[in-house]
Amino acid sequence: MNKKDYYEVLGVSKTASDEEIKRAFRRLAKQYHPDVNKEADAEEKFKEIGEAYAILSDPEKRRQYDQFGHAAFEGGAGGGFSGFSTDDIDLSSIFEDLFGSSFGFNFGGGSRNRRNGPTKGRDRLIKMNLTFEEAVFGCKKTLDLDLNETCEKCHGVGGFGEKTCNKCHGRGTIIIEQKSMFGIFQTQTTCNECNGSGKNFETTCNECRGSGHIRAKKEIVVTIPEGVDTGYQLRISGKGEAGANGGPNGDIYIEFSVKKHDFFVREEEDIYLEVPLTITEAALGCKKEIPTLENNVVLEVKAGASTGEKLKLKGKGIKIPNSLRKGDMYVILNVITPTKLNRKQKKLLEELAQTGLEEETPFKDFQKYLKK
Repeated sequence: MNKKDYYEVLGVSKTASDEEIKRAFRRLAKQYHPDVNKEADAEEKFKEIGEAYAILSDPEKRRQYDQFGHAAFEGGAGGGFSGFSTDDIDLSSIFEDLFGSSFGFNFGGGSRNRRNGPTKGRDRLIKMNLTFEEAVFGCKKTLDLDLNETCEKCHGVGGFGEKTCNKCHGRGTIIIEQKSMFGIFQTQTTCNECNGSGKNFETTCNECRGSGHIRAKKEIVVTIPEGVDTGYQLRISGKGEAGANGGPNGDIYIEFSVKKHDFFVREEEDIYLEVPLTITEAALGCKKEIPTLENNVVLEVKAGASTGEKLKLKGKGIKIPNSLRKGDMYVILNVITPTKLNRKQKKLLEELAQTGLEEETPFKDFQKYLKK
């Protein structure tokens, strides 16, 4: 009977990468595994999938198959491989991929690492809103949190009179034997008597009910550094959830969202301020008092200023967090044309219009484009 093409069995092309072959096998193995699929031909299909994977996942066997086809493994032209065996697949890794890392499969009689060692506590992410000024100058904030704390009564162990778990004999895991089409294999899972700790107690702590942790309200004062911005995260080490089995506490991460300012616009460590000028201030030049982040300064505007002109005030920007360097401040000039004129103002402007303002070069250049 002719065998199916191994590439067709896995549903991949002949140019498929190793990763594509592996993904295809995992997907099909999940679909046709006899413990999951109860159809009559599921076991046969699973064997077929496994055989195809055993060949195509091995670079040398795949090369032989591409050159000689199935004959390469039937004592034909290529030789060197006779039939399919479960030895050709790393079943332990495949079953773990299929059913999750919570199960351990032991085909060689060995044991997996114990899971009752010290474990770091969970981190916490806190969202915090700041005003523009709080972000620029830094501030102190108080956090009111509910956190898992190590139980002081039992010092985090969960009880008193510690003894080795009788069911797992201190390993924290137990072995369950299961039958499969591949034979008998062993499933390693967390011991349900000691929850993986490998130990029990004569008396369970009534304060934490054996968990080693209690839920407690905690107040933490946080110093916000100068210059934080939206999206910036501040890490507070060791202030998160309590660890397990003597492990360290997790961390707290604070992520900031900064409110926009009414006048200042921030771009990283630089700030921008739009300053309005009257037409006379722009034409004659002036000294203009303007605000900065720290105080007011007098800005000198030269005669003939125009809208969009940008002036730089070095070092008047925002301090970079955890640095001594500051950004700059940029003043954007905006010449405002008056829309409400009294009689005197209107008369003065009319007189000004008759004084030859259009003799300026830009006006003369523009005249050249007028149609005659």
